[in-house]
Amino acid sequence: MRFFVVCPGGLELALAQELASIAQRADSKALGAWVIDPTPTSPTGGVGLAAPLSAAMALNLHSRIASRVLLQMAESAYRQEDDLYKLASGLAWEEWFSSKQTLRVDVTAHRSPLKSLNFATLKIKDAIVDRLRDVTGDRPSIDTAFPDVRVQAHLTATHVTIYLDTSGEALFKRGWRDEKGDAPLKENLAAGILSITGWKPSQTLFDPMCGSGTFLIEAAQIALAIPPGAIRAGMYGDDAKPSRLAYRPLVTSAHGFGFQRLKPFSQAAEQQRWAGLKEAALNEMLEKRKQFPDAQSLGISGGDINERLVAMFKGNWQRAQLPGTPITRQIDALASKPPTGAPHGVMLLNPPYGERLVIKGGRGQGSVSDDEVAGTEQPEDRFAHNLETGRQSAKRSSRESLKKLQAQEEQDPHFVEFLRQFGQHLKDAYGGWNVFVLTADMALPGQLRIKESKRTPLFNGPLECRLFKFEMHQKT
Repeated sequence: MRFFVVCPGGLELALAQELASIAQRADSKALGAWVIDPTPTSPTGGVGLAAPLSAAMALNLHSRIASRVLLQMAESAYRQEDDLYKLASGLAWEEWFSSKQTLRVDVTAHRSPLKSLNFATLKIKDAIVDRLRDVTGDRPSIDTAFPDVRVQAHLTATHVTIYLDTSGEALFKRGWRDEKGDAPLKENLAAGILSITGWKPSQTLFDPMCGSGTFLIEAAQIALAIPPGAIRAGMYGDDAKPSRLAYRPLVTSAHGFGFQRLKPFSQAAEQQRWAGLKEAALNEMLEKRKQFPDAQSLGISGGDINERLVAMFKGNWQRAQLPGTPITRQIDALASKPPTGAPHGVMLLNPPYGERLVIKGGRGQGSVSDDEVAGTEQPEDRFAHNLETGRQSAKRSSRESLKKLQAQEEQDPHFVEFLRQFGQHLKDAYGGWNVFVLTADMALPGQLRIKESKRTPLFNGPLECRLFKFEMHQKT
């Protein structure tokens, strides 16, 4: 079978490395042979691979960086909308789902000659519905919000590819997030950034502006070998209590993954393989818990000036099935110190950009952060195969957003002064540390008055960002 694994723009290399790691797991090898496509040399919004059908289960359970896992159903040349209808109506959809299930169809395009994507979507939807009606005598209902089955199609200038979405809700929706407050950094982007930093569980990790704790929770789950899909897979049984605000109650074990609503995965052999994948993951988790029995042993900590966000972080930590209480406190980043006994480590942060910093009052009025600009529904949630169109749109959006943010910064000298002070604080207190900062502010190194050693382009939703690396030298 052919798959396309979607990821946020800029994380293709990290995703390819992760897919190779998943393929090397003993339980993955037992499913059959995996062949991962060559790593893209330019942003593609994902990575392709050939693998057995059962690989969809392993990918959805274990991939921290993926947004979706798409199963290729057909590919063909086309010239007009009727060609799309002919291709889609010729597929045996009745072998994958029933007419009693609800359906959603999405279409993306790159240089397609068709004038209306909406009409193309309608033709593919009609083809699927007509096929099921002809075969079963009934037609599925359309549900654009929470469908049982999602079909995606991508149009190039000459070819169309049709996919079944095996993920359902986007994979960054782990199930532990409490959605109160501002739009957070997405979990899969945070996981990809952790991969880029080279952080290992044996190293100290600190986030002085941790917000609701996305970086730290993802890191803790990596250290404890907790699969990102553990809650949705029902691995905790009745012990897991996901927030009722966790991307709506559907992102729980009750709704699970998209593949669980497809007929081939309901067969006894696939059910047995799914049980085996979860059992292997659970055994690995139990072994890691012996190595890291509590939060202190993880060497992962953070702080934030907003006490409401600190409280949210603690709640998220518990829902993510992490041990004890996270090491965090409400504190100004300018007063932060390296964790006790950690002369070296990795600092990773996604600072609020252009907002006024308030000790206890929460966010400043009219303030804007990277995540708020990005919003809560990003292009990769739908389908990131349309690289050029998406990138051009994202660049336009990021330029417009950045202009607004820069204009605000010019009106907020307090934040400009904060960055200068924070840069000096890094030099004074964090010698020997590697500091990574995700931001949409391309001029951040100059504002911190520190020369970066590396910059990695990334997309936080539609907003073009940079991950800056700063190597803090020891004072002599």
